[in-house]
Amino acid sequence: MRFIKGFGFIKRDTSIYFMGAESKKQQLVKHENKNEKETYQQIDVEKYFRPSRRAILNNRLFDYHFFNSYYDKAFDKIDIPPSLMDTPENMILNYFSILREAENLTSQLIGGCGTVGEARIPFPIVYNFFAKDYKQKVSYSTYLASFEGIGHTNLIKLYKLPNQNSDQPIRFFIELETINGTAKGFSAFEYHYGTVSILKEESNYKIVNIELIGEDFLCDAYHGWRQRGEDVVDIEYGNWCKLIKKRLPTKMDSYVKTIDIIGTDGNDYRFIFIQLTNDTDVLISPLIRRNQGDWEETKIDPTKCVDKQ
Repeated sequence: MRFIKGFGFIKRDTSIYFMGAESKKQQLVKHENKNEKETYQQIDVEKYFRPSRRAILNNRLFDYHFFNSYYDKAFDKIDIPPSLMDTPENMILNYFSILREAENLTSQLIGGCGTVGEARIPFPIVYNFFAKDYKQKVSYSTYLASFEGIGHTNLIKLYKLPNQNSDQPIRFFIELETINGTAKGFSAFEYHYGTVSILKEESNYKIVNIELIGEDFLCDAYHGWRQRGEDVVDIEYGNWCKLIKKRLPTKMDSYVKTIDIIGTDGNDYRFIFIQLTNDTDVLISPLIRRNQGDWEETKIDPTKCVDKQ
């Protein structure tokens, strides 16, 4: 992930925030065999350079009557209607629907041709979708500054992650498309993916953490096999960990890719990937099924298999 000066990355202690989220670097596996790279490089790379055509998910209508009721109110004077936070998914869709028309363009990061959306009015509203603990971690001034250069926000992917422990936060995978101002005087698109974590605070569901990673459209097309879920499973869990007895046909449901394998240890494994806008498959949930029981979350670090060789 590149960190671009002026695009709303604000340092606070050791954390860097972007759009109110803790910004994370893209983790790249350093183990790469020359034969593996050559074998899996013969693919059509054009799809890795193209933007999204997906319909947005944050399309709930909040008109001027809604925003006028909060005009000029400080964030700590705003009460959010409980109906907007009554379920985890409803809360996320409302958060990003209100945030969609928010902009924090600057004199250096320019876009549009006049007023853009609802200007800064949505920011103090959506800040109140954060839980108390997250507000302590991310102050309102930090939150607002983390949107510098952002002119429009689209939620284009949303997927609930497995959660076996009811005491743990409910986690959703998200992908965002933003339209940003630039120093050249015109707007440009960027894409980020990550997770939103949610807990119930009193009677409302609120955000307790957000993490985002920027998508690079000049990475996977030139660097081997890691953009395809099938290749990741075959190489990392097959060649490296010797875990695959048989890989079953891939199942694709919209942007969710599921790959099941029969393991050499007698267990079944399921790898769930999300296909990003740059067409990279991101592994979000490895699962294991023992003795034909229920699927359970598991953790496997394929790099440790390489270290043992």
